[in-house]
Amino acid sequence: MDRLAVRAGLVVALVAGWWGGASMLAQTCGAKGLAVQVLGSGGPELQDKRASTSYLIWEDGRARVMVDAGGGSALRFGESGAQMSQLDVFLFSHFHIDHSGDFPALIFSSWFEDRARVLPVYGPAGNEYMPSTTEFVHDLFSDPHGAWRYLSELVEPGQGGSYQLQPHDVATGAAPVLVLRNDAMALYAVRVVHGAFPALAWRVEMGGKRIVFSGDTNGDGEGLTQLAMNADLFVAHNAVPEDASGVERRLHMPPSVIGMTAGHAQVKQLVLSHRMLRTLGKEDTTRVEIRRSYAGPIAFANDLDCFSVR
Repeated sequence: MDRLAVRAGLVVALVAGWWGGASMLAQTCGAKGLAVQVLGSGGPELQDKRASTSYLIWEDGRARVMVDAGGGSALRFGESGAQMSQLDVFLFSHFHIDHSGDFPALIFSSWFEDRARVLPVYGPAGNEYMPSTTEFVHDLFSDPHGAWRYLSELVEPGQGGSYQLQPHDVATGAAPVLVLRNDAMALYAVRVVHGAFPALAWRVEMGGKRIVFSGDTNGDGEGLTQLAMNADLFVAHNAVPEDASGVERRLHMPPSVIGMTAGHAQVKQLVLSHRMLRTLGKEDTTRVEIRRSYAGPIAFANDLDCFSVR
């Protein structure tokens, strides 16, 4: 049976069940103007019943940009009311499982929509510990060795697919660089320190606004502050408490560093996400530490929360 027949059989077998099980509880976010929706506000732990890290940027009721796709985020994506056919671009901060595990599920869901244009995928270059973005995408879908090579039409031209994934490795240094500019948006990235793992922070400029995602980082260097300068919304990861040490501290910013970054960058609104068991319940002390350097609005994110970008 050829590839097109396999695809047709899957669609016939699954599409009725997919539509029949679609959530009737879809959230509304960004019906007018810009908004960030937190699909996953947690980390790798499952005990707190949060999806792992993932975000959507909405503009006038349309999901435009997705950042990361941790476990559980595909379900939250469906609950949000977004559609894969709407997305203009997909961004990865890095490829730890709690930031990338649901990417194949999201891509498979796009088969059941009428997407007919490329989907650019941007993320870090690789090293000995992590794949590059191009390697990550091809390891999932390419023929003959991809984990889900029956979807190889998504990455191999001429296979009859309705659209193509276009992965890009972003090579950046200690200062922010322009990754993409078009009529709709501008994307900037900067390398951040997350132990030995290649990682990026992202700034999305749309509609005259700046939205910044720290990703996972310990906050070393000036790059994140430069990227976040005058941001209208800054999403920072609250994965460790103030007294973190050892490996935890080498990977993540404690609240005081989040506060200094937000304060020095003069961000207008701070949202704390990637909330793990070790920081849940410590919101008061976290806020106190951040307030030493940052006086603006602070919000602690939960799954499916929406934050208007004003």
